[in-house]
Amino acid sequence: MFPWNKIDTVLLDMDGTLLDLHFDNHFWLQIVPNELSRQRAISTQDAMKLVESAYGKVFGTLEWYCFDFWQKELGLDILALHKTSAGKIKLRQDSMPFLAALESQKKSRILATNAHPNSLALKLEQTDLGLGLDQMISSHETGYPKEHPIFWQHLFKQFSLDPARCLFIDDSEAILHASKEAGVGYQLGITNPDSQKPHKVFHDFPAIGDFHILLDDLLAK
Repeated sequence: MFPWNKIDTVLLDMDGTLLDLHFDNHFWLQIVPNELSRQRAISTQDAMKLVESAYGKVFGTLEWYCFDFWQKELGLDILALHKTSAGKIKLRQDSMPFLAALESQKKSRILATNAHPNSLALKLEQTDLGLGLDQMISSHETGYPKEHPIFWQHLFKQFSLDPARCLFIDDSEAILHASKEAGVGYQLGITNPDSQKPHKVFHDFPAIGDFHILLDDLLAK
């Protein structure tokens, strides 16, 4: 699928790519509305409408991913709520074998995530993900989400990368487009970010539902 001899670095999204997105969907679409309903003494349906409206206003911006923003916007302790359901944070079953194969082929593995640093820390604490990575960066360190070109400029400079020799893997086609426009040489989508939902269809990039598909080709190089 890829010319691995022309790829030095694999840039990896976290939620929905290396971790099952089910936790995040459950949290933002169930835990948050339910807690808002309880605290404000409104119906769950009204709470859901409220959070959906709030989400829609900042979708694709750094605020969308920011715990501090949502704590202020909704009046909820987002980190504390995360910790109550942290047991649902799970690695995809194919992530660590893939990361190990990349290491064996001397490919640099860099996590590039929009997750808030508090979310990132909690997920690293709950899983072995950190053992499979060489470097990591949260978009909150740059002031721009992955949807923005300045994020990519910051990433390339921080890790001294040749973007043309990078592969970026993400479950968002919009963010894959942003990486391509920034100069990243290769893109790959993830069709099954949430194990509890149907597979997604990617229109402009190759996409897979299991990293094992890549292993034979990768290890043959």
